[in-house]
Amino acid sequence: MNGNNGDGSDALTPARRPPAYVGRPQTQSLADVLERVLDKGIVIVGDIQVRLLDIELLTIKLRLMIASVDRAKEMGINWWEGDPFVSTLAQDEDHERGELQRRVEALEERLSEVAELPEAKAEDAR
Repeated sequence: MNGNNGDGSDALTPARRPPAYVGRPQTQSLADVLERVLDKGIVIVGDIQVRLLDIELLTIKLRLMIASVDRAKEMGINWWEGDPFVSTLAQDEDHERGELQRRVEALEERLSEVAELPEAKAEDAR
């Protein structure tokens, strides 16, 4: 029997259907897929090497991770909190660090001036 069900059609019976036709294709919106990816996270890793006559000229290591901020924090990743390019908090810290550096330099200068005073008095006394 060639799948002919007696009426001249060659329709496939459910038992003979290929697996791709068993159920309806599931449709998911882009938002559903994105939510799942951000919730679980995805990592893409790749290396590119350029060689000439068995001499490695260049190696580029690519690492891409896509995840939600909460998921990344759970994994211990928080580089954006200290990056001044993406965080105003980091910019404030850089400003404070610069201000502290200026104050330390001013104090060191004063200390060196104070340390020179007794030497100058001792030379004047001679």
